[in-house]
Amino acid sequence: MIIGVLKEPAPETRVSLLPEHIATLRKWNVEVWIETDAGAKAFANNEKYTEAGATIESRQNILQNATIVLSINNIAEEEVSNCKAKILLGVFQPLFFNDIVKSRAAKGFTIFSMDMLPRTTRAQSMDVLSSQANIAGYKAVLLAANVYSKYFPMLMTAAGSIPPAKMLILGAGVAGLQAIATGRRLGAVIEVFDTRPAVKEEVMSLGAKFVEVEGAADASKAGGYAVEQSEEFMQRQKAKIAESVAKADIVITTAQIPGKKAPILITDEMLAAMKNGSVIIDIAAATGGNTSQTKNDETVVYKGVSIIGNSALPSGMPGDASKLYGKNILNFLQLIIQKDGNLLLNFEDDLVKGACIAHDGVITNERIK
Repeated sequence: MIIGVLKEPAPETRVSLLPEHIATLRKWNVEVWIETDAGAKAFANNEKYTEAGATIESRQNILQNATIVLSINNIAEEEVSNCKAKILLGVFQPLFFNDIVKSRAAKGFTIFSMDMLPRTTRAQSMDVLSSQANIAGYKAVLLAANVYSKYFPMLMTAAGSIPPAKMLILGAGVAGLQAIATGRRLGAVIEVFDTRPAVKEEVMSLGAKFVEVEGAADASKAGGYAVEQSEEFMQRQKAKIAESVAKADIVITTAQIPGKKAPILITDEMLAAMKNGSVIIDIAAATGGNTSQTKNDETVVYKGVSIIGNSALPSGMPGDASKLYGKNILNFLQLIIQKDGNLLLNFEDDLVKGACIAHDGVITNERIK
């Protein structure tokens, strides 16, 4: 069997596997073909892959000869007709790119999308959303610190005292929790909103204040994701958030709902009440953003507030992002590759079934249907 790793299109800097991951696949009697310079932006050159036992090949050869093709993003439509691989594996966001999934399924590909993996205890070692969100939360705070025109920590100097920056984090998932930890290390005072009361203890253990809003919908059965809330709750939440936003110097927004547009949590009125020079980092920008003015991959200055829409923060740290992503992929491949290197698709396994979105020419995932 041949596993092929494609070079990602710009501005993506990550790669599906690093040289350090190749040895494991070689032990399973699997050949690994790497597209020329696929790892260059993650500081893994062709020579390193060759030393690890991989073969450097052209993109065309990989698409025509590999059994499994690894690409973080969707392959371009014009290349699909030349692709003879049995399996495509990556993070294809099928709930948003439904037409692309249907097109690929009609061509007979078996497609595994790692963002559809059930979020269970057993799946944690394969959870690419968590491993990459962790990096996004870390980078969001560093980006904010770089853009913000003042100090984060409290300082007492001969020229006077500097108060600590006030940070507001909307959403205490993996990205939000890492943002809390990073912001605290830099000395910021942090408040956190989340619709799931269960995360309060984690938030407080990291040294942040958890702002509670009564009456949230039960998210205990949503697999760790947020769920849609009632209009009454949204109004109460809006009032609470407005109070905190007006005081905040830095806002990190992370709230997303799978398969739906990100909720608008910060309105024009709230933005107008913020202090000049405040900074918002919107990690949910790719699905619409959590502010009324967010634009993905752009910085918008609205009434003195810088709103940075960036859903690609893990690409800003391609070394560790690729390392963690590659380990996630290896752990998943163990479920579909036998130790002798043969393919075994066991759809009785809940993780294999959950991550599979197309097989034998049809869409297999009910949510995508």
